[in-house]
Amino acid sequence: MAVATADLPIRATGLHTYYGASHILRGVDFTVQRGETIGLMGRNGMGKSTLLKSIMGLVKPRAGAVEIMGRNMTGRPPYEVAQLGIAYVPEGRGIFGNLSVVENLKMAARAGTRGQRDWTYERVLETFPRLKERLGHGGQQLSGGEQQMLTIGRALMTNPDVLILDEATEGLAPLIAREIWRICGLIRESGISSVIVDKNWKHVTQITDRNVILVKGEVVFEGTSNTLLAQPELLAQHLGV
Repeated sequence: MAVATADLPIRATGLHTYYGASHILRGVDFTVQRGETIGLMGRNGMGKSTLLKSIMGLVKPRAGAVEIMGRNMTGRPPYEVAQLGIAYVPEGRGIFGNLSVVENLKMAARAGTRGQRDWTYERVLETFPRLKERLGHGGQQLSGGEQQMLTIGRALMTNPDVLILDEATEGLAPLIAREIWRICGLIRESGISSVIVDKNWKHVTQITDRNVILVKGEVVFEGTSNTLLAQPELLAQHLGV
């Protein structure tokens, strides 16, 4: 069923993005519907982070368009994209190391695009009990897993319509990674759309509605988790399984 463009949180069409002379994205189309959880997959260097940065306005595509809630936001600054309800958890986490956990969270608190305040400070702490134990700690004092929890918690404090997670569990101990996947499941249940990049396709496909695989800046697969899992040769070819 076709979805009206104005109802699509994210719609990217024909994106061509370069770093200098390097042609990274080659005509990528990518959409996110309301309440949808998408896995963005592919080996390193295939364009996943570049696609996310092109959507967020961190990199300007040379051709193509990015629409957020039906508005053309191609090349607009990241803060304008964020104001339209898109929250971004970058690969490097980007927390403020000189601010405490409380300060990192409360500085981001605001209502969402429809005035929703579903994710309060109290709810975030209930979701991340480990952070509750470290409220006075500075961001730089936290472990990598705790920093990732703080970054996700801070993003939720903006009450977003879409949460983008780049390398959700990269470098985290298995126990902490399991906690992050639990939280991703809770985010899905809350109705927030999400885009998840992670190398662990088994965990990703357990919670996603749809998956997109990029190879050398082009979409080579788009479909449900069941469709993808039914094609082990595709997993082996493009994800090294």
